[in-house]
Amino acid sequence: MKKYLLLWCLIVVVVTASAQLPIIPAAYRTDIYIPLLKGKRVAIFANHTATIGGTHLVDSLQKLGVNITKAFGPEHGFRGKADAGEKIDNYKDSATGITVISLYGKKRRPSAEDLADVDIMLFDIQDVGVRFYTFISSLQEYIEAAIENKKPLIILDRPNPNGFYIDGPILDTAYKSFVGMQPIPVVYGMTMGEYAKMIVGEKWLNEKANHLVDTAFPIQVIECANYNHKSKYELPIKPSPNLPDMAAVYWYGSTCYFEGTVFSEGRGTDHPFSIFGHPALPKTMFAFTPLSRDGAKEPKLKNKLCYGWNLHGTAEVVLQNLNNQIQLKYLLEAYRLYPQKDSFFLPAKSGESKDYFFNKLAGNKLLMQQIKAGKTEAAIRRSWQPGLNAFKKIRKKYLLYEDFE
Repeated sequence: MKKYLLLWCLIVVVVTASAQLPIIPAAYRTDIYIPLLKGKRVAIFANHTATIGGTHLVDSLQKLGVNITKAFGPEHGFRGKADAGEKIDNYKDSATGITVISLYGKKRRPSAEDLADVDIMLFDIQDVGVRFYTFISSLQEYIEAAIENKKPLIILDRPNPNGFYIDGPILDTAYKSFVGMQPIPVVYGMTMGEYAKMIVGEKWLNEKANHLVDTAFPIQVIECANYNHKSKYELPIKPSPNLPDMAAVYWYGSTCYFEGTVFSEGRGTDHPFSIFGHPALPKTMFAFTPLSRDGAKEPKLKNKLCYGWNLHGTAEVVLQNLNNQIQLKYLLEAYRLYPQKDSFFLPAKSGESKDYFFNKLAGNKLLMQQIKAGKTEAAIRRSWQPGLNAFKKIRKKYLLYEDFE
């Protein structure tokens, strides 16, 4: 009996210890990928989130003797300080002297000339797992450039802080844009590495890359350690200027739709995407004023007193309120309260439904039609289910980590 009791205690200790093992992003696992970079001319696509501890990955790699010939920067720039949508020119990084080529300015992918002196391409960016966060679009462009130029590519994976659920409308490819390129839901429950495997495996790349993919160099994903899709991973660094904390990261999939409306989505406040509203709402609601600040120099409704919601709270409280799904109730209530219904959605110059920014965020025209028609959240959510069920079957094929279901 004592022998079995001792064995049971040992099992409990081992299981408890394993459950508490820290999640380790792939960048930290240098013993796996540094041998693949040694003696090679390396190009790296990264931003300020590409760190090992408190040190930028580029600095760490240089100290380890890796020859980085150039770097590429996405939206918000290589150091992550630019406003959303701000176009960035090429420059030399003051900390390293490396030439940084912007892929969110005049072009969105490396050219053959950019890669002429490159032997291997590296990618490391922290994503937030929401379709309209543009880093997955940047990843696709980078993958296509690697395939078309026959360059091997290594993706250093990072945990998805919203990787524990899947929800939202599936993108209709007629509404494809840089804020949504593939037929996936708003919250898609995959890491960057898993997503890369999916778009390559499903041949969702451009025509040229799809044609070449079977003869190109393999794309290698270095996996995170101790991560799975049940994990609640809290980001050690804010992923962009207007996602300053985990509350914003968690609410982002539910409240970013306000960017396609006349409402403030909270840019220019302390808690963007957790605070939102408009001057025309009842004055009994939460009051705030968007102001110019770093990362939001010209916020919507700048210097205007707005009324609306403040959903900011601790990560635990926000997770309870979200309940593992996108919350549409605030968007529906905002539309109900706004007095000028015909001007709630920001207009498109062309007048075409595919050009409305709200529809680009939603990935279709249906959600706008449902809101205008007064559909309930439950009815809207039911309309998503066939697409979500089909996507889940595709997603399962490419998972690198244990799923949440």
